[in-house]
Amino acid sequence: MQVSTKDQELLALLGENARMPVATLARRLGLSRTTVQARLERLERDGVISGYGLKLSDAYLSGLVRAHVLITIAPKSLSAVTGELAAIREVTTLHSVNGPFDLIAVIAAASIAELDRLIDRIGELAGVERTLSSIILSTRISR
Repeated sequence: MQVSTKDQELLALLGENARMPVATLARRLGLSRTTVQARLERLERDGVISGYGLKLSDAYLSGLVRAHVLITIAPKSLSAVTGELAAIREVTTLHSVNGPFDLIAVIAAASIAELDRLIDRIGELAGVERTLSSIILSTRISR
């Protein structure tokens, strides 16, 4: 998939606010509305943009306790563990990684006590051999 510099600028603006009107996008990019609309349609058609999502406010997120949970799994357990983690709604993101851990889950809870229960729950899943958790104190950059 090829994206031009203007496409990348357009994607960055949509990352800031996916509901930004086409007229505003066009003005900020120095392009016509028709050109921006055509670019959006092409990016959607080509699968570069697969959808538009929700970005939660900093005020709401600051009320949650979030953590990275590094997970080591038993051989041949990836599918089962991934399925189990997908069923836990507090798991907001799951990454496959290399190194001493196999997965990194980002979890969000309303309290430290709930976070503790979630980490225990993840550690008890069949196929999970070990976890290591780090509470997120603040987010310095989020794009």
